[in-house]
Amino acid sequence: MGQVSSAGGLWLPAVLTAATILLWATARLPEYLTALLFFAAAMVLRVAPAEAVFSGFQSSAFWLVLSGFVLGTAIRRVGLADRIGRLLAAHLSGSWPRLVGGVVLLTYALALVMPSNMGRITLLMPIVLALADQAGLSEGSGGRRALALAVGFGTFQLSASILPANVPNLVMAGAAESALGVHFAYLPYLLLHGPVLGLLKGAVLAACLCALFPARPRPAPPAPAPAPLSPAERRLGVLLLGTLALWATDTLHGVPPAWVGLVAACLCLLPRVGFLTGEEFAAGVNFRTCLYLAAILGLAALVTRSGLGDVLGRAILATLPLDPARPARDFGALVGLTVLFNFVVTANGVPALLTPLARALADASGLPLVTVLMVQVIGYATPLLPYQAAPIVVAMGMGKVPGRDGATLCLAVAAVTFLVLVPLDYLWFRLLGWLG
Repeated sequence: MGQVSSAGGLWLPAVLTAATILLWATARLPEYLTALLFFAAAMVLRVAPAEAVFSGFQSSAFWLVLSGFVLGTAIRRVGLADRIGRLLAAHLSGSWPRLVGGVVLLTYALALVMPSNMGRITLLMPIVLALADQAGLSEGSGGRRALALAVGFGTFQLSASILPANVPNLVMAGAAESALGVHFAYLPYLLLHGPVLGLLKGAVLAACLCALFPARPRPAPPAPAPAPLSPAERRLGVLLLGTLALWATDTLHGVPPAWVGLVAACLCLLPRVGFLTGEEFAAGVNFRTCLYLAAILGLAALVTRSGLGDVLGRAILATLPLDPARPARDFGALVGLTVLFNFVVTANGVPALLTPLARALADASGLPLVTVLMVQVIGYATPLLPYQAAPIVVAMGMGKVPGRDGATLCLAVAAVTFLVLVPLDYLWFRLLGWLG
């Protein structure tokens, strides 16, 4: 089969893409049902080959999420999450801004040493939910949902400022190197994006969470002397430390984080040496979220494979108001272009689609090529809806956060980003000499 069905042309993938995105955005149907309908319609209508439609199940992200649910369930099952939660509660509880800010800061600090978004969510979510329990934030409460959202949004959005800590960053860097011969270094990238997209955006995220989900965490009671670690806690602790070490050194040993996580998950499920029964595995793994993630990745692959992404890119490029005499407007237009593409191919697909267009965009805008490449980071790090960023979806699934809450926070953070942080980013780019 070619890129698209000869009978359907481009209109079939366009209609299917628009309908799927609309259903996810409006939550008219459960997200897993929309995912299943997408798979069924894509195959019945033959809009793309099966290997593209179901590519999400072959993606390392899917398996890292699945293993993450297993590890998170094990952390809760043996009591490690409660133990760590009590330690954090002693320092963070009692003040809602301090609690939210501490969780957001924790997501950013961990991104400096651990390259996998999904892996960080796997480690942090059970700990943060245990922290919520210690702070008296009960199941279903706004405060508990806010802390879960802090994990998802902080893990994805802030890590965009650290080159190896975010999948879209790696896609962009790889595409820039292979297609354009442009190489990025760790420290210059961090200097460019860390102050605004990392620190200031973290403050914006914490402020939005506090404003949208007010809560009154109870002060942590005086912590008794910690009980000795149980044998299961010791064994799981060793497994987690080994997994974290392998995740943090994946560039040295060459084993992707997904397969490290999958091995760790298998060890958790083994009889006698593991920590979970079959029933606990079935209860702990959110297969609805796994289906949703697979569909998001499959949709992005369909848009690329069908040629719809290329057509959209050329059409938008022809109408984009770029003028070398107006660099500030060009800067904003490029951010807007990235945000628009985020609706269609989601964050992981945006750099794969936009990076090949960077030279043409640079010629039309008069901005340096490397600057055009860097501007897209601002856009794909600022989703307008949760489905555009798979780590946010996963965190919402693990934290049992309704889609409406995730969408509300997306829009709130995006509004402040576009009104305040993008102009500050433009001034920072200019101060560092990235605007030519």
